[in-house]
Amino acid sequence: MFLQRLNIGAAAWAEVALYLAPSAALAALIYALSRRYPIFLLLQLAGTICHELAHFVVGLLTFAQPASFSIIPRKSGRTWQLGEVKLANLRWYNAAPTALAPFLIILLPIGVALWRTGPGWRFIPLDAALAFALAPQFLACWPSMQDWKLALRSWPYAALLVVLWWFLRKP
Repeated sequence: MFLQRLNIGAAAWAEVALYLAPSAALAALIYALSRRYPIFLLLQLAGTICHELAHFVVGLLTFAQPASFSIIPRKSGRTWQLGEVKLANLRWYNAAPTALAPFLIILLPIGVALWRTGPGWRFIPLDAALAFALAPQFLACWPSMQDWKLALRSWPYAALLVVLWWFLRKP
């Protein structure tokens, strides 16, 4: 049923976007408040857990050997580091998939929206609770600056893609 929902028209995707709009707005509010008042970092906890779990699971799958997992926020200069996964075997072939794994988190809000906006959908109190639960996922699905730096270790992938494109392009 869920996989059938992926093959939907533009109007249904518009409903999904409309369903997710309150969560996205709430995410923006949480982000703004947590930059000013660190206590609001607690509202990002669910997203932090998902973000670090994404690194951890993809690290296991790509043999990056996760060595530690932490979701305890700590101050790092003028900013807060919300969590951390240390990897013992980060190499060129697994750096990008492991570092950019948080992109997968966006599938969670999309999946919930596809489930909730099926035929005959009506707003119920559960949807308000889901909006609050999904908001941190919007903040967590973007890799941190440190994640982007780690992903650069996989530069050979880019070279391989260019070579592959060169040979497969149409004359």
